[in-house]
Amino acid sequence: MSDPILSLNNVHTDIAQYHILQGVDLEVPKGQVTMLLGRNGVGKTTTLKTIMGQWTCKSGEISFDGQDMTQMAVSARARAGIGFVPEDMGIFADLTVEENMVLGATSGPMDPKRKEWLLNAFPALGTFWTSEAGNLSGGQKQMLSIARAMAEDRTLYLIDEPTKGLAPAIVSTMAQALRELKAQGASILLVEQNFSVAKALGDTAAVMDEGRVIWTGAMADLATDKDLQERLMGLSMEAH
Repeated sequence: MSDPILSLNNVHTDIAQYHILQGVDLEVPKGQVTMLLGRNGVGKTTTLKTIMGQWTCKSGEISFDGQDMTQMAVSARARAGIGFVPEDMGIFADLTVEENMVLGATSGPMDPKRKEWLLNAFPALGTFWTSEAGNLSGGQKQMLSIARAMAEDRTLYLIDEPTKGLAPAIVSTMAQALRELKAQGASILLVEQNFSVAKALGDTAAVMDEGRVIWTGAMADLATDKDLQERLMGLSMEAH
């Protein structure tokens, strides 16, 4: 396993009166795809939002690329090289696809070669480049959300359930784009309920339950061990 680009050490997060994260320990190796798995409601989305700074870490430490960013502002984390794709997509419906992409390139104009790669990866975005994002289909909006996070080169991408509710053809397009992103040297922390996608993309995996990481290891080991899947998540990947 390579050195971690991101480390969480005993991270606790409260939301209102609820103690959601109860001592999360997690490492994301450089240049790899780490799958964050577990049943609904165990803290996966809260973990991503805590890493991004949208929820405040009550105690513990978050380290990114060797720097303590536990108390860093959201904008500073983005400038440091973290891209975030939320589950709700977070696109600007009244802006065009192009305008959404321009907002994603926070450090300046989008590199023409990167724009070309993204439009090759997500051809529908080129077709609707000047259309308002609110007029896109659900799958096209999800493509835009991911492409916007990729509008400039980032060190780490946090992606929350990108294939949820999407048609197989669109899932395949997204998976290929994420493979290409990894090939460029990016590190990815991916929450995903589609186990076929998790098996295809994941290098390592971390399984959460009740606000903690209860297992870490190679994604391939988890994908081939039905008993382990049942014990950790109460279900078999084979059935999904």
